Amino acid sequence: MDIDLLRTFLQITETGHFIRAAERLNVTQSTVSARIRELELRLGRTLFLRGRSGAVLTPAGRHFLPHAASMVRIWNQARHEVGLPQDYETVLAAGGQFTLWDGVLQRWLAWMRRAAPRVALRAEVGRPDELSRMLSDGTLDLAVLYAPQPRPGLRIEPLLDERLVLVASRAVEPWPGGSDYIFVDWGPDFRTDHAAAFPEIETPALTVGLGAIALAHILAAGGSGYFPIRIVTEPLQAGVLTQIPGAPEFARRAFVVWQERDDLALEDAVRGLREVAAAEAG
Repeated sequence: MDIDLLRTFLQITETGHFIRAAERLNVTQSTVSARIRELELRLGRTLFLRGRSGAVLTPAGRHFLPHAASMVRIWNQARHEVGLPQDYETVLAAGGQFTLWDGVLQRWLAWMRRAAPRVALRAEVGRPDELSRMLSDGTLDLAVLYAPQPRPGLRIEPLLDERLVLVASRAVEPWPGGSDYIFVDWGPDFRTDHAAAFPEIETPALTVGLGAIALAHILAAGGSGYFPIRIVTEPLQAGVLTQIPGAPEFARRAFVVWQERDDLALEDAVRGLREVAAAEAG
């Protein structure tokens, strides 16, 4: 079975559209259509019903879905193990959102090097949807993210509770709304909670989708914004930033997601994440 056919099938299943699948795979829509025709020909079944609203799995497509995901996962695992560096027993691919690499996942890498020195590691950074897709198609073995998408073959476990606080480079009033306020987009839950807490404020002049960029801007040029307390502790202690007293705080939960399979190295990796997250929370 051509692995590209399976990956194309999984992309259409995830996006619900041939066009979006083509964009993600960086191929033309005609290539995507040709691959699905070839796959349906080999299986002798129609896998998708196409309409104006997109592509929907047929009953045969729904039955084929877990098998396709499993075959892609096995192929990726085999490809990683064949390319294993000398003196290593296995390889694990781990991913995380950018903010979670700052602290939790960096410390976990160090933990793995000490506790599992014969496990080779590959690290990835991405958005939640990208990481979830990579977990499903077997490109990643585990990931840490804020908004995991439940999918067959994946386990999800709460890992770390974040506390987002309002900080500023200088004393400001205890609510956002000034011209120096930066709205850091921490995801849909944060957007909802932020709107409920500050229903009257106008749209900020600057919105940033990556916390590290927003923090670097505030440290360099001044301003205020919401950040996890763990990543602003050092500048707060140094007096570079000030936490705004009385400002609402917001909670976020990070999760570890991993492939559900018997694998001692993967079990050790998840155990290490639990230990590191517990230390981080402390």
